Amino acid sequence: MQLAFSRLIKPFSVFALTGLLALFSASALAESAKEFGDYMIHYNAFRSDTLSADIAKKYNLTRRNNRAIINIAVLKKVMNTTGKPVAAKVSGHASNLTGQLKKLSFREIKEGNAIYYLAETKFSDGEFLKFELKVIPEGETEPARLKFDKRFFTN
Repeated sequence: MQLAFSRLIKPFSVFALTGLLALFSASALAESAKEFGDYMIHYNAFRSDTLSADIAKKYNLTRRNNRAIINIAVLKKVMNTTGKPVAAKVSGHASNLTGQLKKLSFREIKEGNAIYYLAETKFSDGEFLKFELKVIPEGETEPARLKFDKRFFTN
């Protein structure tokens, strides 16, 4: 996993790198994680053109300055560790200030012990998106409701 992790982080900007680190460490970036019972849900959204061409191709992601990637990881709390990655059902949408809804289709990515969920959406320059997600960790029946927002720029 270490080799794969280092290949992933090289092409990222500092902002995207910080979000990616939240996937692998429960202590990273408290503002981009939500506690839900026995779980921590880490989240991030960033422009897809910050990915290298190789990483985008490997995960079948579109690299453009008007595309966002939404990244979700769920970790079960385990005492004296950063947590154990668990599978989950992730669904939701983004909406802009004019009320347009953008349905998000998440797909599961497994790499070593890591499990995360990626979705893509388009945006316009300066567009402010509100994300509303439902995350159900495997074995649970109650969903965690995750809400966050981000403004995106194309340049």
